[in-house]
Amino acid sequence: NKKVVKVGQKKGKYSGGILSGTGTVIGLVEAESERMMMMMMRRISERAATGFSKNLILRSSASRFHGESLDSSVSPVLIPGVHVFHCQDAVGIVAKLSDCIAAKGGNILGYDVFVPENNNVFYSRSEFIFDPVKWPRQQMSEDFQAIAQRYGAMNSVVRVPSIDPKYKIALLLSKQDHCLVEMLHRWQDGKLPVDITCVISNHERASNTHVMRFLERHGIPYHYVATTKDNKREDEILELVKDTDFLVLARYMQILSGKFLKGYGNDVINIHHGLLPSFKGGYPAKQAFDAGVKLIGATSHFVTEELDAGPIIEQMVENVSHRDNLRSFVQKSEDLEKKCLTKAIKSYCELRVLPYGTNKTVVF
Repeated sequence: NKKVVKVGQKKGKYSGGILSGTGTVIGLVEAESERMMMMMMRRISERAATGFSKNLILRSSASRFHGESLDSSVSPVLIPGVHVFHCQDAVGIVAKLSDCIAAKGGNILGYDVFVPENNNVFYSRSEFIFDPVKWPRQQMSEDFQAIAQRYGAMNSVVRVPSIDPKYKIALLLSKQDHCLVEMLHRWQDGKLPVDITCVISNHERASNTHVMRFLERHGIPYHYVATTKDNKREDEILELVKDTDFLVLARYMQILSGKFLKGYGNDVINIHHGLLPSFKGGYPAKQAFDAGVKLIGATSHFVTEELDAGPIIEQMVENVSHRDNLRSFVQKSEDLEKKCLTKAIKSYCELRVLPYGTNKTVVF
């Protein structure tokens, strides 16, 4: 027993006290074995956890850059592009355009085709993603241009939103602000892919108004160009908009002459209350209200020399009834105008609008 006690005392440091008896020795052995087992399990767990973490990193990297070597110092970044095509219909156009994208490692996300019945014309719009390192922007333009020349295309445009500069536009308006305010707020929120170079109006606005404070805060010039019946001052307006890609008439109550349209040379987009060609000219909302219509609308269209007769881009409608007075009628009309105009501009910037015939459009 004395020997056992000595052993127990020697081992007691592991249990925190002086131990004695045979049971004590057995307990010490079991405790020591348990401690060693715990240490071994901990080491195994740490190694497993380390291996799992490394494997997780590898899996994460592999899923992010699928098919790419992990040793590669440059990882591909796929960005979106859009291409529209308009030519005489022929066999193999879709295959040729698709091969052009696939040959450079691109991937088509969406493809729209329109071939009118009894009309030998082909329209297409493709959305795709690509690696700009493998397919440089300039090379892309040259590749699509080669196809356009092969088929004698009337229109072939490619756009890469993240690389190409935004469209520069100027806004023209008269007294009403609702369309302008809507566009400015959408532009501020990044929902309208344009750069607004200036705002031009034939009505003067006080500097302390909401619109003028907004324009000043964002550095957008405001030009007051007073017009008369005999002097539209179109030459001055042309000078102000000469570097823009297209114009937007956000309720500009002046008729642009054919000379102005030819001198400008680019597209002009207008918003009109009502479903054209109804209720042309001034005060269209009151015309429609007095006519007792039950369905009101708004039309966004291209401007031509003929008043309110250009190709239609977008139209929206809403029901009205005998319960509407002129005030609620006008409010509903203005809401439609805002939505219709901004949607038309967005569609135009996304290359969704193509000319069709003499006075129609294809809108993908």
